[in-house]
Amino acid sequence: MALDALDGPFRHRYLSHEELTRQLEEWAQAFPQLARLQSIATTPQGHDIWVLTIGPEPERRRPGVWVDGNMHGTELAGSSVALAVAEAALALHLAPEALPGGWPEHQLRFLREVLFYVCPRISPDGAEQVLRQGGFVRSAPRRTPDSPARPHWLARDLDGDGHCRYLRRHDEAGDFVESPDHPGLMLPRRVEDPPPYWRLYPEGVIEHWDGVTIPEPDALRDTPDFNRHFPWSWRPEPDQLGAGHCPGAETEPRAVIDFALAHPNLFAWLNLHTFGGVFIRPLSDAHDNCMDQHDLALYRQLAAWGQLLVGYPTVSGFEEFTYEPDTPLHGDLIDFAYHQRGCMAQVCELWDLFHRLGRPRPDRFIDHYTAFDREEMERLAQWDLVNNRQRLFRPWQPLEHPQLGAVEVGGLDASIGIWNPPPEILPAICNGLTTYWLQAASLMPRLVIEAVHCTPLGDGYRELEVTVANHGYLPSYGVQAARERPWNSGVEAEAIATGCRLHEPGQARQVLGHLDGWGRGLGDTAHMPWFQRSRGSSHQAQARWVIQGEGEVRVKVYSPRLGEVIRTIAIPGKSGAPGSW
Repeated sequence: MALDALDGPFRHRYLSHEELTRQLEEWAQAFPQLARLQSIATTPQGHDIWVLTIGPEPERRRPGVWVDGNMHGTELAGSSVALAVAEAALALHLAPEALPGGWPEHQLRFLREVLFYVCPRISPDGAEQVLRQGGFVRSAPRRTPDSPARPHWLARDLDGDGHCRYLRRHDEAGDFVESPDHPGLMLPRRVEDPPPYWRLYPEGVIEHWDGVTIPEPDALRDTPDFNRHFPWSWRPEPDQLGAGHCPGAETEPRAVIDFALAHPNLFAWLNLHTFGGVFIRPLSDAHDNCMDQHDLALYRQLAAWGQLLVGYPTVSGFEEFTYEPDTPLHGDLIDFAYHQRGCMAQVCELWDLFHRLGRPRPDRFIDHYTAFDREEMERLAQWDLVNNRQRLFRPWQPLEHPQLGAVEVGGLDASIGIWNPPPEILPAICNGLTTYWLQAASLMPRLVIEAVHCTPLGDGYRELEVTVANHGYLPSYGVQAARERPWNSGVEAEAIATGCRLHEPGQARQVLGHLDGWGRGLGDTAHMPWFQRSRGSSHQAQARWVIQGEGEVRVKVYSPRLGEVIRTIAIPGKSGAPGSW
């Protein structure tokens, strides 16, 4: 299997779980020296949640970056972009000339040492239902355990057209009217609108129905939201809808949590969602003046690349992406990755529909989702006609509903065109996000043994000094927010002597602490022309041992986050000259 062009099928259509699995298995089988495929869990419907690790010697620990998609069932485009990142990570080693954009050789060399962890579909159960019948699935098509048996809507393709769209029922007290210009488009009723009036419900049936009262559809009630299941700032129901009984109570988020805990070498995390065309960064629970300013400068650098390479702005989760001002969401993945796992973590809401419809950006980005007026809905339908092959709207057809009697079926299926981009523009989206995430991966720390000095002390003794350094952008601890976490330990050095011996065996292992990187983000005062300055030598540390006799010393420098670097050093006899390596 060659990788001479970046043009996998996921760039042109949304893959089923079987197709996605086949693509991952083909890569793992064709390039075993670079790729390792593992299932981190099996969903209640029997689907594997795959993670593909990419890099030379994929089992060898060193700094890594993570990307995931399709945490929410309806949001299929994240899987395509995650697979495109995996394809690009393979191309770093197999066909770098095929990568979008120009990459200098020194940057390619460094990227080849980074591990890429790709989880293209966290919710295969949800994705399979959406691919099979359309409609909306928040995370997975199941109820939260122990949910009360109250009436609720279940999606069903009642007319057999392969899509779960809408039902409309004539009602003098209805709150919708039909657009006269776009069949299938329903508009919020105004006081001056003439009849007929309609009530809208999802295409499906009512479970636990009493035969009289029609429940209001609520896609978030009594169903898990995987992005409310992570342990940082978690809150229970009903304080946080979708949170379940405890963090990680559902199989899928639990698998992601366990993987993160087992991989302290993760330094960057990209959580792909749809839609909006925006990057969302920490903080999620406080204003920027409460954020560590070094981390804020780092996110300014990412924001500049996001705008340049993808065309998306970056916003604070708290300041521009809370559903209600100053009311944070709880238990989301990015908070966990940033605060608890020390990752440069962010969400990307793929697919800039608002921008393509010409909507000006509101003061708070999230207000895009509640500010569509009737004229903009008409523009959306016209855009669908011209640019989306009329995937969104279908004319209404009569249907005899098994519970409600005479209704009409048709209208909107938001799967392709709202929740996900048309497949025709997937290649451009994949290229932009891939280039962006490779650029972010360039920020990883890089542990090296920078210098070795062996100095005679007399009487067959020598001092062995090893200088360890971080040659990467990020510090060894990742983001400042998690620097003090107990698991986030610094660099250590250990010497094992053969032939010769350590004068003080108890000093064989030495704690060197954390090492700064060379990067500062954007807007740091140390970069300003009125007083430019570097940090000094805080990117370095020295380990020293006194060695007696002739032989060799194996020096291992390691960290749970950075992996290990090993050097074997020859220790000469009495007549040997001092040396540096």
